[in-house]
Amino acid sequence: QVQLVESGGGLVQPGGSLRLSCAPSGSIFSIRSMGWYRQASGKERELVAIITSGSITNYANSVKGRFTISRDNAKNAVYLQMNSLKSEDTAVYYCNYETLSVGYWGQGTQVTVSS
Repeated sequence: QVQLVESGGGLVQPGGSLRLSCAPSGSIFSIRSMGWYRQASGKERELVAIITSGSITNYANSVKGRFTISRDNAKNAVYLQMNSLKSEDTAVYYCNYETLSVGYWGQGTQVTVSS
């Protein structure tokens, strides 16, 4: 079964940057959208950013101007560049791929913003 593999999380100081990556372990066809979600401790999972097959992007208001989502179609990979990180960005970040018939989720990568 194909899995999404994430990388790039870690501990960073406020104001710092991180780049998350996500790629499938095998082939996935007819991807409609790729996205990043996050779940902070005690809170519900929320959408952070999404990019469609036509490269239309959408961001949560809380990350606009600081985060950038991009994709590499050749690798079926999606990235999240996170700049000017704040303590409230601390969460487990999950990538998500939606196809015509099924959705895939990564295992999650921890991002901790702390001094």
